[in-house]
Formats: sequence, C-alpha cells, structure tokens
Amino acid sequence: MAENELRVGVIGVGMMGADHADRLVHRVAGARLVAVSDPDTARAAALAGRYDGVRSVDDPLALVADDEVDAVVIASPGFVHEEQVLACIAAGKYVLCEKPLTMDSESSLRVLRAEREAGKELIQVGFMRRFDPQYAQLQQLLASGDLGRTLLLHNTHRNKSVPNPEFRSEMIVRDSLVHEVDVARFMFGQEITTIQVLSPAPTSHACEGVVDPQVALFTMAGGGVVTNEVFVNCQVGYEVRCEAVSERGTAIAGRPQSGLYTTRVGEPAGSWGGTVDPDFIARFGLAYDLEFQAWVDATRRGEVVGATSWDGYASTAVCEAGMQSLASGQPVAVTLVDKETLT
Repeated sequence: MAENELRVGVIGVGMMGADHADRLVHRVAGARLVAVSDPDTARAAALAGRYDGVRSVDDPLALVADDEVDAVVIASPGFVHEEQVLACIAAGKYVLCEKPLTMDSESSLRVLRAEREAGKELIQVGFMRRFDPQYAQLQQLLASGDLGRTLLLHNTHRNKSVPNPEFRSEMIVRDSLVHEVDVARFMFGQEITTIQVLSPAPTSHACEGVVDPQVALFTMAGGGVVTNEVFVNCQVGYEVRCEAVSERGTAIAGRPQSGLYTTRVGEPAGSWGGTVDPDFIARFGLAYDLEFQAWVDATRRGEVVGATSWDGYASTAVCEAGMQSLASGQPVAVTLVDKETLT
C-alpha cells in the first residue's frame, strides 16, 4: 500500500463529511477519494458528481466491504458509529472515525475489544486539536518539563450559535465538551477520575430548557484540576483556547492564533489581539488538514497515529459520567476498565 495512493471512502457527507471529502481531493497527498455514502442518497450523489472518479454508494456497509476502498472516514451521526466501525474492523480496514467513537462506554468497549481480537490497531478517533500546531506545541512544552509540573488547565470552548432545538444540554456534554475531555487527557498524559458539571443561569439565546453555558470540573489521576467553559450560543464567534498553569510558568494555546502565548519566570509577559473566528472550520481547518495527512501517511505505513480507540472509549466514559453530573450537579467518578488486561 505504501507505494500506491490510499483509496478512501467517506461515510456521512453532511457539513463535516463534505468538508473532509474536499480535503481528501484537494489538500491531502497520497490519497484518492473513490466513494461516498449517506442516507440522503441525493446529497451523496451530488457530492460524488463534483469530483472525477468518485462513486456514490447507497449502503455504507457496502462501501466498507468494497474491494476498491482501502480505508474509511466515518463522519456519520454517532448512533451508527458502532456498526460502521465494527464493519471496518471485520474488513481489516483502517478508519478515521469522527468523535464520539460511539454513544456510550459499553458500545465503545465492544469496539475496543473487537479491535483487540483482530490483533491490530485500525482506529483513529477524530480529535483534531491534537494536530493543531498550538495545541501540539503546548503538549510538547508541558511534556518537556520545562515549566515544571502541570497543576491546572483552563479550557474555553465557545460557539457563536446552535439554533438547532434538538441540540440539548446532554449534547453539549457529549458532542462539545468531549473535545475538552481529550485535551485534558492529552495535555496531562493522565486519565480523568471525576467530573462535575455545573449549570449557571442560561443565556436567553439558548433553546428552551437547554443549560448553556456549562462549566465542567475534571480531577486528573495525578491530582491536577481542569476547568472547562462550554458556551454554544455566545453570539460572538468561535473561541477555543487552553491555558496551562505549571510550577514555573504558564502557556496559552489559542490566543493569539499566530503563536503560543507564554509567560515564564524571568521573561516578560506576552500579548495578543485580533478577530474571532466565525466557526470551527475556520479555526481548525489546518488542524484537520494535518490530521488527515497524518492518518493517510500512517495508514500507508500500516500504523495508527493520533487518538486511538482507547482514547475514544475513555472520552466517552468521561462524558457518560458528565451527563450523570449534569442531572445531579454532583461530582461523579469515572470508571474505566483495566487497559492492560482488557479482553
């Protein structure tokens, strides 16, 4: 496979999947988009018609089984991920699955066990912030120990608006906060042991009954604490940043977007300025490009990079506990299976 283009199929061609299809055609080397599938067959056919040599396949499982598809991108709704990822595992095909891996920890465990039984890692979960240059630089800085032990993280995640009345409070936890869950695990290199979701007075711009904004508190296995603000109807724009507080300094990814904002003992403080991005595609477009290029390159080598199936499972388990905390307002312990003895 390493000497030939990777033939890729995309399942789910809504806004995210269509953007990924265009990315594969125009901004990723070593790969060729060959097939797309979506329950809206007219939409899939229209997308396929934009590009030479791309077929529309009505059945997503038929796309997975197609001998002319080497690897699969899953950008479908989360409730069908388990079936589609399991099909990729059964077919021995590498898959980049957008978050969440599945909708709950039990189904994520089934996927994880199936991959273990197959004897080969095949799954990358689409936590693209790991590939954002600033987030990657921040993680490398913290891992280097140059700032000493990391004590705190402060995450901010704001969307301009989510007018969809079906985007309820629980979805803010499962579909938005899940990014902060992975960021915390990525930056600390540890699991989250407890989560508490607080419900401030909601904005008047939220749909009736929706808790927005939300504040979540994570306790890490090593004792560190992470604060998270998720505000999906802030009305301003798309603001995402992460501030790390360490023993000998601080660093912020996401302010400004032209570089890592850093302070440390013996150096003057930095500054920032600029406009707010309108949406996640503008803010993380480069991260998606880098993520897909890394996935293609790794797949051609027969490897997995980025967030693994374990990361997808662990993040789902944290969000599951987070939804319990959203309902009660109390801290909830996160329970994970033993990674080493999982069968």
